[in-house]
Amino acid sequence: MTTAAKIAVIGLGAMGYGMAKSCLRAGHEVWGADISPDPVERFRAEGGQPGDLKDVAETLDIVVVAVLNADQTSAVLFGPDGVAPLMKEGSVVIACATVAPGFARDMANRCNDCGLHYLDAPISGGAAKSAKGQLSIMAAGPEKAFEVASPALDAMAEIVFRLGEVGAGSAMKAVNQLLAGLHIAAMAEAMTFGMTQGVSPEKFLEVIPQCAGTSWMLENRGPHIAAGDYTPLSQVNIWPKDLGIVLDIARDAKFSAPLTAAALQQFLAAAGMGLGGEDDAAVAKVYARNASLDLPGDE
Repeated sequence: MTTAAKIAVIGLGAMGYGMAKSCLRAGHEVWGADISPDPVERFRAEGGQPGDLKDVAETLDIVVVAVLNADQTSAVLFGPDGVAPLMKEGSVVIACATVAPGFARDMANRCNDCGLHYLDAPISGGAAKSAKGQLSIMAAGPEKAFEVASPALDAMAEIVFRLGEVGAGSAMKAVNQLLAGLHIAAMAEAMTFGMTQGVSPEKFLEVIPQCAGTSWMLENRGPHIAAGDYTPLSQVNIWPKDLGIVLDIARDAKFSAPLTAAALQQFLAAAGMGLGGEDDAAVAKVYARNASLDLPGDE
């Protein structure tokens, strides 16, 4: 029988909460931490461990960092209340935010200085797969880091890609986010273009998923537009950050990425319309406004 690991998940948002629950379901002792007390209390009520993270940090085997960005990752690990200096030697940090490869390497070096292992481990799959323990994890780091992290990886992921040295995971996530952001914007453009030609969102979703023009994002986000439901499963605000990271990496590589730049402008326009906290399918509202279209749910 596998020994239960002691795991903390920092960041109990749409993805992190599912990751924490997946670790709990696998039989591990799991602490949840978040800047907001509400998800922490809810997680404890569902079986999470009580107690402040700083009081148990030295007992932890694994810390999963499921926050939004590089600044938050740095803060939770090495800020004034950072957990990394408190962790025991030989434990592991699994860092899941979308960040630049150079930042991941810097975090790994700082963790190594504390005697910790580090996995550069961005995630993909959305909140639904997170809740089921079926994420795809693009992980990079030394073999020992994978070994120590395996109880959490096994609980959270359907597939773990081993991509080499730290930085490779973040590089692969950038490639994925380039495509994902483009596909959302392209879906919104295609659906609203269809509306100008008398193709309703419902008919669009009946036909296009059966044709060559489909994508996972089209099939996942398109129904949000058709239903007029922009409850934020993944916010518009994520994409200026993630596509900005892609373009920063591209600039450093002297690589032209014009499609990424165009998609970024649409998400920035959506945020400028006050839609940043809505589901990222709300980028369709930019197209609808410019074409004087009424989307489903518009009054």
